[in-house]
Amino acid sequence: MKFKFENLIIWQKAMDLGEEMNALAYKFPKEELYNLSSQVRRASDSIALNISEGSILQSDAEYRKFLGYAIRSTARSSDVFA
Repeated sequence: MKFKFENLIIWQKAMDLGEEMNALAYKFPKEELYNLSSQVRRASDSIALNISEGSILQSDAEYRKFLGYAIRSTARSSDVFA
């Protein structure tokens, strides 16, 4: 049985991004292993997590709220590389 968010293309792309960011974070210098790499991994993982959590709630307002969280996590992920 699949959850409905697993059919969402945006969730699938967020999962792909999380995998890419995890792979990239392991290439960071050792001095950044626990600070910057942790921030990148957590921010990218929270995108898919917020999409999935918002999709299982009852109201459209709650869903939009969690999509907003996902958008902000995306901004945090990209800010690291700016």
